[in-house]
This record gives sequence, structure tokens and C-alpha cells, in this order.
Amino acid sequence: MKVIYNNILPFPGFAAINLFGILFVRENVILTSRVLNHERIHTAQMKELLYVFFYLLYFLEWIIRLFKYRSKSYYNISFEREAYGNDGNPVYLKSRKFFAWTKFIVG
Repeated sequence: MKVIYNNILPFPGFAAINLFGILFVRENVILTSRVLNHERIHTAQMKELLYVFFYLLYFLEWIIRLFKYRSKSYYNISFEREAYGNDGNPVYLKSRKFFAWTKFIVG
């Protein structure tokens, strides 16, 4: 995964953003192995959904979760639930099944 440190992306208040498998990190942020693993999980999700469908589903699910969870909607998106639930496991991607995020949709 390519990592680009800069002061433009992500917007202030955010540490990093993964856009099409390229990780943009604020210049003053120390990138931990946990954050890097989290973003690698997102890259795997993006690849299996051909990138564009990942972003469409991500946005759609965020909108739906917004009604139920309000400000916590981000943490209840299935893609985020998979990534946060496994970002502490450095070997997760070696055993991850395709479309593993789908088991986090309900809830």
C-alpha cells in the first residue's frame, strides 16, 4: 500500500484516508501498525468490490445507519466493523474470506 504524507488530505480532524488503495496521512500523524492494518483491510474490501462498488455501498450504508445510530453511524458500517474488529490481528488478511464484511451487515 502506498502511503502519502501531506497536509491536504485527509481534511483537518482526520488522521488518514484510504482512497483507491492509496493511504493519505496528515503530516503530523504517526502511522501505527494497527491503523495500517485497518486500512489494508479496507483495501481488500475495495478490491473485491472493484473499488467503485465499495464506495457506493459504503455511502449507502452510512446513510441508512445514520437514521438508527446518528453520530455513531460511521462505526456501525459493516466495512468499518470488520476493519475495527480485526485491525489488531496482523495476520487477519492471510485467513480472511472473501466478502467477510457481509457478516457485519446485520446489527
